[in-house]
Amino acid sequence: MIKLNKPPLASFTILCLLFISLITECRISVKAELTTLYVDDDNITGPWDGTKEHPYQNITNALEHSIDGDTIFVRAGTYYENVMINKSISLLGEDRYSTIVDSNKIGNVIYIATNNVSVENFTIKESGLQLYDSGIFVGSSSGNNISNNIITNNVITSNYEGISLYFSSNNVVYGNEITSNYEGISLYFSSRNVVYGNEITSNDQGISLYYFSSHNVVYGNEITSNDQGISLYFSSHNVVYGNEITSNYEGIHLAFHNSNNTVYCNNFNNIYQAWSDSKSIWDYRGEGNYWSNYTGQDLNGDGIGDNPHVIDVNNQDNYPLMGIFSDFNISFERETYHVTTICNSTISDFNFKIGTETGNKIISFNAISDDNSVGFCRITIPTELLMYPYIVLINSNWVTPTLLEISNTTVRLYFTYLNNSTITIISPEAYNELMDRYLKLQIDLLNLSSTYYALLNNYSIVLGNYSQLQESYNELNSSLQEHLLDYSEQIQNIRSLMYITAAITAIFIITAIYLSKRTHANVRPKTTLSEGKEQTSPSY
Repeated sequence: MIKLNKPPLASFTILCLLFISLITECRISVKAELTTLYVDDDNITGPWDGTKEHPYQNITNALEHSIDGDTIFVRAGTYYENVMINKSISLLGEDRYSTIVDSNKIGNVIYIATNNVSVENFTIKESGLQLYDSGIFVGSSSGNNISNNIITNNVITSNYEGISLYFSSNNVVYGNEITSNYEGISLYFSSRNVVYGNEITSNDQGISLYYFSSHNVVYGNEITSNDQGISLYFSSHNVVYGNEITSNYEGIHLAFHNSNNTVYCNNFNNIYQAWSDSKSIWDYRGEGNYWSNYTGQDLNGDGIGDNPHVIDVNNQDNYPLMGIFSDFNISFERETYHVTTICNSTISDFNFKIGTETGNKIISFNAISDDNSVGFCRITIPTELLMYPYIVLINSNWVTPTLLEISNTTVRLYFTYLNNSTITIISPEAYNELMDRYLKLQIDLLNLSSTYYALLNNYSIVLGNYSQLQESYNELNSSLQEHLLDYSEQIQNIRSLMYITAAITAIFIITAIYLSKRTHANVRPKTTLSEGKEQTSPSY
């Protein structure tokens, strides 16, 4: 394949402006309601009205009669055309392998020039061989961002660029097979896009981020047998996570003033693993990348190398993985959970199920290796999927794993095994239910204990108050006794005084009577006699 050098930034900007100037206004059909239009290349005689019975013969005719929000369903066949999408529609192929769009090596196969577009289930091939000709080209118009596009499940082969995003943000590029292009997926001046779950094989460059493409996430892609697996040029603050980057000439290439890109939990097994002319971040939350040429040891048994993996003078992976990183998606109760493993064995038949009789949640998988060395597994499980604690069985034998980490969201375990083993991890629901009840009882007991100690404290306060009252009572009683004694003494004194007073009074009365009688006896009163003579008493 002919390799073309990238133009300088100024030339590229001029080229983008030329692209913008070529965007033409298309006729908008006015329709009463949103609908599904059908396309079938076998309908060569007509009529053509977009119905199931009379589908359009090509995609371009369907687009001319569509409005925003419509769906265009393309039946299996080969469509030789350049598709310009300037309406917010969903373009859906009947089958990803037999619904083919071929531009006969002229220009872009599909050009997306507006937002809210979905392209799904196509084989897209034979774009032009000029610079920036692509299988799917996503470009902006009048400086506006192209937003919220979903480009999924395509087979894209033999183009200059497989999927290209220019000045575009918030797009998802997912589940594509991209083979034998100069560039598989390329982003230019594009930010906050997600590129994941793609198979990118035998391209000159697998995934490339150019010219201030930032805050993009590239994860879960299989990038194999390319000249360069992932390339970043003048791009910063991107995340490269969980990719299989193997059998490339160069695994990852970071050049021309990249900064603050985070690269972790990727599997690197290439002729040249990584090259960077600036400092990047090679680990996240204690997990780095797997490097096939790492020669360090893991003496503490946690699945992480004891020494950093040195990349160059400016870069090193502080927490290199001792085994292959894998990310397994589990759908449960309308949620998707990620169980990740780091193992030195090949994992197969990964499965999640719920026991029909016990209701236990179970994760199981096989760990297979070509040699007879001891295998290990470092596994991280969401607690919402399987509640801790777990029962871990290796070939039906109960083992005790090492608990590396536990939080409200995840549990991380480490255990070893003989290779070619079946691993089963069980979250026993009955045990967890009993544990829940036990914890509730513990909480109730704690609350009762708190109440008891509060009452005991109150009792101590009341007892102290009672003691103070008792002391006050005793003091009052003692004072009362003293007052009563004084009162008795005063009563006795009063009685004595009364006796004396009575005696004095009696003596006084007797004396007065005696004196009165003496006085009466000594003074004889005058009396009148019957004869008229006055009788007088004799004088003494």
